[in-house]
Amino acid sequence: MELALYIPELGHLALILGLCFAVVQAFFPLVGAWKADHHWMSLGQPAAWGQFVFLLISFACLTWAFITDDFTVAYTANNSNSMLPWYYKISAVWGAHEGSLLLWAFILAGWTFAVAVFSRQLPEEMLARVLSVMGMISVGFLLFLIVTSNPFERILPQSPVDGRDLNPLLQDFGLVIHPPMLYMGYVGFSVAFSFAIAALLGGKLDAAWARWSRPWTQVAWAFLGIGIALGSWWAYYELGWGGWWFWDPVENASLMPWLIGTALLHSLAVTEKRGLFKNWTVLLAIAAFSLSLLGTFLVRSGVLTSVHAFASDPTRGVFILIFLLVVVASSLLLFAMRAPSVKSKAGFSLLSQETLLLVNNIVLVVATAMVLIGTLYPLILDSLTGSKLSVGPPYFNALFNPLIAILMLALGLGVTLRWKNTPVAWLVKMLGPVLLVSAALSLALTMLADEFNGAVLLVYFLSAWVVFAGLRDMFEKTRHKGLWVGLRGLSRSYLGMHLGHLGLVVCAIGVVLSSHYSAERDLKMAIGDRVELGKYEFVFEGAEHFEGPNYISDKGTIRIFKGEKEIAVLHPEKRLYLVQRMPMTEAGIDPGFTRDLYVALGEPLENGAWAVRLQVKPFVRWIWLGALLTCLGGVLAACDPRYRRKISTRVKDALSTTKKGVANNV
Repeated sequence: MELALYIPELGHLALILGLCFAVVQAFFPLVGAWKADHHWMSLGQPAAWGQFVFLLISFACLTWAFITDDFTVAYTANNSNSMLPWYYKISAVWGAHEGSLLLWAFILAGWTFAVAVFSRQLPEEMLARVLSVMGMISVGFLLFLIVTSNPFERILPQSPVDGRDLNPLLQDFGLVIHPPMLYMGYVGFSVAFSFAIAALLGGKLDAAWARWSRPWTQVAWAFLGIGIALGSWWAYYELGWGGWWFWDPVENASLMPWLIGTALLHSLAVTEKRGLFKNWTVLLAIAAFSLSLLGTFLVRSGVLTSVHAFASDPTRGVFILIFLLVVVASSLLLFAMRAPSVKSKAGFSLLSQETLLLVNNIVLVVATAMVLIGTLYPLILDSLTGSKLSVGPPYFNALFNPLIAILMLALGLGVTLRWKNTPVAWLVKMLGPVLLVSAALSLALTMLADEFNGAVLLVYFLSAWVVFAGLRDMFEKTRHKGLWVGLRGLSRSYLGMHLGHLGLVVCAIGVVLSSHYSAERDLKMAIGDRVELGKYEFVFEGAEHFEGPNYISDKGTIRIFKGEKEIAVLHPEKRLYLVQRMPMTEAGIDPGFTRDLYVALGEPLENGAWAVRLQVKPFVRWIWLGALLTCLGGVLAACDPRYRRKISTRVKDALSTTKKGVANNV
């Protein structure tokens, strides 16, 4: 029992020891690679293991403080309560600033540990530099934690009897898994960044480093994508307005590195296969991680007001901003020193896969720049002039949607084109039927609706274009081997690519159809009222009082009929959390593959009546289904055995030859 009293101090000590191991990891392997000293380089892996173990201990100690209601710890007292269910006590560990930064540092240590364990086949100098760069990043974040954001700070001797409770917005299953998934993506881009910086330090921007970096980047990109999708899903069912994305600055902060990460994945493919775009690929790796750090600054600096933001004092934001500037400035300085010596000699024609991948990169970078400007411009204007300006959906939709249309058009063409050069006659033979079928199908589907809509016609056409072009390409690759044998012969990387493209198509259809064909009514409903919306009839049967573990609730009952048949009974709630006295809306949703029926309670009115929001949202679930398919495509591509089977051969080839230009032909 006495030892349990000192668990927070044990967690703080483990955090400091983790910093010590990170310093060793940052310094000795890098110097060892510079001096070609095997013993110093070999310190990188045990240092990474040690950092991971001590941060695991630190994170477990903070979790213990929450589970045992140790309100002598300030962070626990501010973000938990004895009435909080145990699973929310665990998620409360990362529910505010200090704990979320500890989760970030712990996940970074986990990525470092994974690189140390699964990259032993890399050249010793390369692995040493990669681990050193990751160690430097860990040093920055651990210093930030220990100096400005200690999660183990005590409230002694007058500690509170109970805690202030977790923010009711975060008391939801979606927020249990959303931050860890998002951070796995954010922090995962540090691996791609570290490989790029290590390649610059070693002066070897060849195709080999792109191959080593590619599976790590794919996994990080998939995690970030699923994290963004979970955040969208949470906003849809938890905030009570029925929307899934509203271009909130914090949402934008996670979208920007995902867009750049998408460009990075495609650029890595060109660098690996053709030895092209080397400098551009390095810049994208730097940009992806820099935007992850920018997102951290925006969320934790106190400069944003958002339902997602962790409000903090400005001094913490200054620390992150300085760290971001150091990372970006030092990376770009190193790039400027090394880039002039890197040349790509391989050529390609206008009708080639390289060209379309370049178009893909340009579109994604322009989209990211558009989101960045819309996010930062109001902040910059406020800091310089004090003027308040809101940049909302009209700006983002007007610029972002056309770019996505161009991207989908390029996808269908890009998967068909060959490397280096593509004969025009062969391309017309491949894509001519695809174009005709896509146009006819999209027109037929649009005519089935009650009214013509140009945006819907366009998304149908682009979706059919991407899908049928992909199927045409798969048929071309398998037609000489038989369907089953041919499909089994396709690489996981290739199949993952097409699964990712299919996910984009499904998501795009969900976005456009739910946006243009949704039906919505905000109205007063008394007991027994019946309201028609679309093909459905909603009957309000009143609301009953209900008590939860740490809240009280008015739970409504609404029956939904289609014709004479009852198809659903929904129970939307209006909750009041007792500790923070904060009201929350819990929507009642009847999910379906082709539509959602959505009901949210507003405010109580006289005689048992309530303000009610009714919505019929067609194909809204396709948005998250598409995101899931895209992320699964990234994971499938990362599992391609060739990343493990051929890497040793390529390393030996790279080390045994000194011929100039070999990297361009790998």
